[in-house]
Amino acid sequence: MSSISGLEEVVEDEINSFFESSPPLKNMDKIIETLNRFTELNSSSQGGNGQGRRIVCVTSGGTTVPLEQRCVRYIDNFSSGNRGAASTENFVKAGYAVIFLYRRGTCQPYCRSLPDDPFLECFEFPDKTNIQVHTSHLEAVKSAVMDQQTAIAEGRLLKLPFSTIYEYLQMLRLIATGLKDVGPCSMFYLAAAVSDFYVPWNSMTEHKIESGSGPLDIRLAQVPKMLSVLRTIWAPKAFCISFKLETDSKILIEKATKALGKYKVHAVVANELSSRKEQVVVVSSSGNVVVRCDSGEPESIVEDNLIRLIVDRHSTYIKESHT
Repeated sequence: MSSISGLEEVVEDEINSFFESSPPLKNMDKIIETLNRFTELNSSSQGGNGQGRRIVCVTSGGTTVPLEQRCVRYIDNFSSGNRGAASTENFVKAGYAVIFLYRRGTCQPYCRSLPDDPFLECFEFPDKTNIQVHTSHLEAVKSAVMDQQTAIAEGRLLKLPFSTIYEYLQMLRLIATGLKDVGPCSMFYLAAAVSDFYVPWNSMTEHKIESGSGPLDIRLAQVPKMLSVLRTIWAPKAFCISFKLETDSKILIEKATKALGKYKVHAVVANELSSRKEQVVVVSSSGNVVVRCDSGEPESIVEDNLIRLIVDRHSTYIKESHT
């Protein structure tokens, strides 16, 4: 009988095969040590006010699928990482400790108000010797530096980067199993754009694919769905939020509802590509809630109200878990 409740044995085999054939995660021992230290700090009375903090893993950005082992070409799942970064800021503000699992090069917490190329735009050399922040960016840079340094110094923000689908899923498993004992006070907020298809490592060419060989035919395998394993094995008591992005609004809610039932997550944040910055729909067993930016407030972003709702739902979940 399968050790993963509710999954077919073939799915379990696919999951095991994926991890067994994946290239080893670099610095895995150091990552585990860092995760354990962060979790211990925030789940103990050292977390503040004599009790542990809630811990949320926010995933952000898109995964890549290498086409060669010594990668030159890859398939990319596009995501700027804005939602994950903004959500992280709001979770920290709400008192959570955040493990920010992010794609290298994507938007970072507290940096959303800075120019896209901050080192070129934010600084100047007035006397050709000393560098200083340009007056027009002084407040934004000051706020970004202070907020991030405060969160890190207080042990409330841990940033872990990934690039490939292999790195992402291996690190997600490490985080989930590390948070297993935190129970209902842990949360997964899975905003990353994760590849649905990949090239298995063992079937991948080692060196750069030659362009002079004619048309390129690639057979992609389906990435095993890890959400069910996260929910049943890795961190079964954690509060879990997944995301569903579609370009066709007509099928969005239907697909989000199917994902809710299939993976047994606590809510699915449904967003349509063209309107994702203005509104989302939180789909759950208790009904669907439309979340929008605050009208009339130019600085308002949808993540402000979204995280407020998610935190409230998490509080209810924790309370019900303890009764």
